[in-house]
Amino acid sequence: MLYDISLKVMYRYGGPVRTGRHLVHLWPLSLPGIQSVGETRVDITPEPADRSGFKDFFGNWASEIVFDTPHQRFEVKLSTRVERHLITSPRPASIAFDKLAEALGETNSLAPNSPLHFLGTTPRVRPNLVLQDYVMDLAPPQASTRDMVRLLGERLNKDMTFDASATSVDTRHEDAFASRRGVCQDFSHIMIAALRSVGVPAGYVSGCLRTEPPPGKERLEGADAMHAWVRAWCGPETGWIEYDPTNACEVSTNHIVIAYGRDYSDVSPVKGVLRSASGQAGSQAVDVVPVREAEGAADHG
Repeated sequence: MLYDISLKVMYRYGGPVRTGRHLVHLWPLSLPGIQSVGETRVDITPEPADRSGFKDFFGNWASEIVFDTPHQRFEVKLSTRVERHLITSPRPASIAFDKLAEALGETNSLAPNSPLHFLGTTPRVRPNLVLQDYVMDLAPPQASTRDMVRLLGERLNKDMTFDASATSVDTRHEDAFASRRGVCQDFSHIMIAALRSVGVPAGYVSGCLRTEPPPGKERLEGADAMHAWVRAWCGPETGWIEYDPTNACEVSTNHIVIAYGRDYSDVSPVKGVLRSASGQAGSQAVDVVPVREAEGAADHG
């Protein structure tokens, strides 16, 4: 599936910000056989004093942006074309869940994609006994690891209510799970913590999701959203799979990957420090448009 993607992240400040330094993760990843990225343009307002791009440890494209003059807003606009490939070849059978620990014990790689980086506690994920019990009630230990991932995602989707007003970007996953309410970030952090609680390596995926308007309705500009889902390591043969607990499905051609990390703290779209005595308000808008739709609209314009 070929998409034209536009994404805007904006912060407005209550007063002049004298200086600022930000780390930005907004560039979609090129993933051989999975996702191809075409020409990409990024505009930053105001013009930064310094801007440098690099790949982080996990292979994500990032940019460090520095401002040294007073400003009252900060805006990043990205436009790109991405092709998400349909994967038709079947994956090797997943290892049995009760054999996963043994397979991990034989893993000694510390490469960025190693499952060893995705176990235990990270800044926003804390495995715990409550989630361990939640997972172990799902299926017998002889079930495949992939089945455990799917069953957990389906149960979370059933037990949780999507509620954009219930949490904020800083809400702890323990609190979101206790209330059974949250957004895609909460669903994903809960699922990651639950998987790690039973020894399954799991990480966070930041990306975009193509959404469909209701029947008979036109798409609204900015109606698509930045999204988050989970990747889980299901053994040396199967490797990593990606699951979207918010929508109870394995990831498909509607999901566009921007960055991989251990949790949100590794891949947040914009983070940084600034010198200011006032508050701030942030917003974002995303459009993920299949190219055939974009070309059809142009033909009728």
